[in-house]
Amino acid sequence: MIFIDPPFWPAHGTVFSHLISDTSVDELHAFAAANGVAERAFDLDHYDVPERIYGDLVAAGAVPLSGKELARTLVASGLRIKAKYRVKSVGSVLELRWDALLPGQVELGASLLSRWNEPHRNYHSATHLLAVLEALELLTSRSVPRAVALAAWFHDAVYNGRPSDEEDSAVLAQLSLEGLVPAMEVGEVARLVRLTATHSPDPKDDAGHLLCDADLAILGSAPSEYSRYITGVRRDYAHVSESDFSKGRAAVVRQLLALEPMFHTHKGRELWAAQAQQNLSDELERLCQKGD
Repeated sequence: MIFIDPPFWPAHGTVFSHLISDTSVDELHAFAAANGVAERAFDLDHYDVPERIYGDLVAAGAVPLSGKELARTLVASGLRIKAKYRVKSVGSVLELRWDALLPGQVELGASLLSRWNEPHRNYHSATHLLAVLEALELLTSRSVPRAVALAAWFHDAVYNGRPSDEEDSAVLAQLSLEGLVPAMEVGEVARLVRLTATHSPDPKDDAGHLLCDADLAILGSAPSEYSRYITGVRRDYAHVSESDFSKGRAAVVRQLLALEPMFHTHKGRELWAAQAQQNLSDELERLCQKGD
């Protein structure tokens, strides 16, 4: 069901309401699109909508709630995004993390963050970067090797939805880090970035296991978060037709399900393997139904 609170929040010379779903982000996007709400108004778990269309949205089926009731409904739905994952908060958190990783390299950190915040990114954004860094800390009890952390920062630094993205990101890492860290470490960072194209590290590649598991951790997330991930990926490929996207995404899901193992670290398997299998299998079934 779709809910909306009263216009109250001031910005841009008017006041805004929050539009949410208690079921799924997909439902929310569908309602917004059907009622002329701009895509840019979406903020991870809700739309900010101006007062002038409040009445139209209620007439279209959005259920009015007070601000407190709407907040409680969103939390209860499991779709609420923590404050630290919102754009401004993510930027601040990542700036601190970068400064601790490579002190004094403010310019390079800002350049990378600018890439991660490019407007065409939805799932592959700074929020994904922070999630990967946090997943690495879960896997290592916070003792993340510097080369692995640097590889996380660079692994989607170039993102255009093309097969060359991982290679281009690896080359960017080599060019950016030359002279800042030892040459062997530069090579290791680039090697790890290239691994994210296949997520198939060698059995004894401990660093590769860490990065690949952290990058795929989203697959083992709760169903509501997984649904948000799928929506973000679809929006990343908004230029692709629904039919072509479904075929391409089904191929990707099959490749992920065929990974043996999908997660290489003991901790990764413990945390994410079973739920990832379930999430991917459910998604593949939905995609196959679309193709019927």
